[in-house]
Amino acid sequence: MLTSPAKLKYVSLAVLVLQTTSLVLTMRFSRTLKEEGPRYLASTAVVWAEALKIAACLLLVFSDLNFSLRALNSTLKDEILDRPLDTIKLAIPSVIYTLQNNLLYVALSNLDAATYQVTYQLKILTTALFSVVMLGKKLGLYQWLSLLILMAGIALVQWPTDTAADPEATDASSGSQFMGVSAVLAACCSSGFAGVYFEKILKETKQSVWVRNIQLGLFGLVFGLTGMLVVDGEKVRESGMFQGYNKITWAVVVLQALGGLVIAAVIKYADNILKGFATSLSIILSTLISYFWLEDFVPTSVFFIGGLLVIAATFLYGHERKATANPSRV
Repeated sequence: MLTSPAKLKYVSLAVLVLQTTSLVLTMRFSRTLKEEGPRYLASTAVVWAEALKIAACLLLVFSDLNFSLRALNSTLKDEILDRPLDTIKLAIPSVIYTLQNNLLYVALSNLDAATYQVTYQLKILTTALFSVVMLGKKLGLYQWLSLLILMAGIALVQWPTDTAADPEATDASSGSQFMGVSAVLAACCSSGFAGVYFEKILKETKQSVWVRNIQLGLFGLVFGLTGMLVVDGEKVRESGMFQGYNKITWAVVVLQALGGLVIAAVIKYADNILKGFATSLSIILSTLISYFWLEDFVPTSVFFIGGLLVIAATFLYGHERKATANPSRV
């Protein structure tokens, strides 16, 4: 029978799978939807997502303190203002996360969903490498093998089919393939480093994960606003920050904001590599949704083989963790 922490870990991973799937589908749809008027600015969406994340974290801290304003003010002062060095440490992952969020919009504006999802799974490998280097984590033979099997499985699941020759599919994206791939590769490297760096900070201190996210969000808001003014300042002055916004845009903003909180919970109860596996499983879920609901995907034998490899890799990674945990109990 699973203990309470174990249940929280698997619940957080399951929620992350659903959140990642929804975010990818809605973000891609929002960047390719043809409507009258200007399309929303990705830089503004990143800013609003950070603002929403800060508000949500403040509410969570407020709830933990039994909704006491005095206790909230005291906590924020003690944990943020009175510890400037600890706060400044979070500027590094914050600026990287802000860059990463903007890169994902660039990627999904220029790449089809399959190419994006497969390429973005390289973050699992970068996370594993940064975990070994920065956290001193030792991965066993089975864990390294599981990473290779996972990558092979994801590649097979998203293997291109003959439908790619369809002229409509070829013209589906008018963006730059090179720009999209470059954005994904840069996001993979930034995701691996920032995720492990943030995990290292969480494990070195006893500070609340929600307070840490407030600190992260404050820096992210500053960096996001700076990037928005530099890249889209003229457009914002002409038409405002809400130009091109609709219900789908706000859905993307909410999912991106909540995604940061879910990832924080995953890091607290698991680790970044296991988070990567959950994200990989979301690819299978989004592919199934594309087939059964959107009807724009036809599964092949290669797809089923890839799915089995992903599941096998997940169990193989978990088996290695249990095997290494047993000697410590004796």
